[in-house]
Amino acid sequence: MSLKIITKRCKGCGICAAFCPKKVLAVSLAAAMTLSMAACGGSSSDSSAASDDATTGSVAATTTESGDAAETTDGALNYASIKLGEDYTDITTTIHVFNQRTDMSEDSYPGKNWEAYIADFNEMYPNITVEVETDTNYSDDSLLRLQSGDWGDIMMIPAVDKADLSEYFLPYGTLDEMEGQIKFANTWDYDGLVYGVPSTGNAQGVVYNKRVFTEAGVTETPKTPDEFIAALQAIKDYDSSIIPLYTNYADGWPMEQWDGQIAGTTTGDSTYMNQKLLHTKDPFQDYGDGTHPYALYKVLYDAVADGLTEDDFTTTSWEDSKGMINRGEIATMVLGSWAYSQMVDADSHGEDIGYMPFPITIDGKQYASAGADYSFGINAASDADHQAAAMVFVKWMTEESGFAYNEGGIPIAADDNAYPDAYAEFGDVTFVSDESALEGEEDLLNALNADSGLNINAGGKEKVQEIIEHASNGDMSYDDIMAEWNEKWTQAQEEIGRAHV
Repeated sequence: MSLKIITKRCKGCGICAAFCPKKVLAVSLAAAMTLSMAACGGSSSDSSAASDDATTGSVAATTTESGDAAETTDGALNYASIKLGEDYTDITTTIHVFNQRTDMSEDSYPGKNWEAYIADFNEMYPNITVEVETDTNYSDDSLLRLQSGDWGDIMMIPAVDKADLSEYFLPYGTLDEMEGQIKFANTWDYDGLVYGVPSTGNAQGVVYNKRVFTEAGVTETPKTPDEFIAALQAIKDYDSSIIPLYTNYADGWPMEQWDGQIAGTTTGDSTYMNQKLLHTKDPFQDYGDGTHPYALYKVLYDAVADGLTEDDFTTTSWEDSKGMINRGEIATMVLGSWAYSQMVDADSHGEDIGYMPFPITIDGKQYASAGADYSFGINAASDADHQAAAMVFVKWMTEESGFAYNEGGIPIAADDNAYPDAYAEFGDVTFVSDESALEGEEDLLNALNADSGLNINAGGKEKVQEIIEHASNGDMSYDDIMAEWNEKWTQAQEEIGRAHV
């Protein structure tokens, strides 16, 4: 197998969307990931380095008839029925994978990169070539590419309405079947079918430097917002050269990681995100007990207002932050668990990196939002052999590659409970996975996000950046910000309600 580099960049001009013959997606282009938590990722996330190169495994490509060993009785391709290493070994073809992990296209990536995964996959399926294309602006560009149809055979599903899933993506099987195969099967389900397989699962929390905490006299991880702010202040008092909380404002997408905590972490309620929030009046109000979304974002506002973040938030650097926290120049960053392994590998002090639950306690108990990162979707318009090869690759990534474990994530295979070291401090924490929306409301969150402009868990970095700006400038109180968000959310609820009377 030889390797080559393909460079592709979407300029985000919007021309292809404006003239696309397909219908425009019923969600704003500002929306990034519709996930049960920000990923990443991380969450949603553009958890990537600053490169958009594509790593390609190059093998001569021809097409042959595929077998039907993994087909259901009605002839449909079926994830649950595929036996890796046995089925579809006669296929010789090329599949194209479009995703957000630009860092994994680099030889310098400290973890396992795309080239290495492809090489391992080709040991089992030597005649399936895997081309990997990555994009630094994936949350926006993926929507444009989806509409144009120019994205290949596999992509990480962007913020589409669930009702539109079948227009673009191939189903893996029924929800009942897939719940026996993978965790978070309901992330991209609609009308009883599952259209996405998560690349990994994430729990939300805080990456931190354990040595810095210890040297600053913080002997226990904070469990409330007040305790967390006090810990940050203790770190600053100990050594003013250390940044207590690094925002990663300038890169933008890390701001979305705050949204990832909004449901399970702050409420302990699996129905909050996709059911209760949709009908809650003034969800950003102060509940007075250090819980709910109000308490979450106030941590960021207070940290900035108290001078506990970097001096100039406009000059932050995601790539630089990895080594900085590893060396103890940064104490904490609010990120999904996917970031843990990157921070460990960023320099020579990996043993100092820890991952703690976000500091909110509900009736004496801590919770952590947990859910799918970006999910693999297979092109419904690809031919039969490309679809079969794509599904084989997705299943291999889920069951054989070790990807989730390597990235510090929750393993996706239903029977795999070998959680990585990132979760060592989550023993007494309850993971909360969001339940699906009620029937008939599958796309209500998307609609409310679009109308309000808040884009909760859907690429809403701007609103979180504005918290930092107002806190730094002192030109708007936190309560005034939350009042503005409440007004936008309530107005969207009213407008959508009137539209559906």
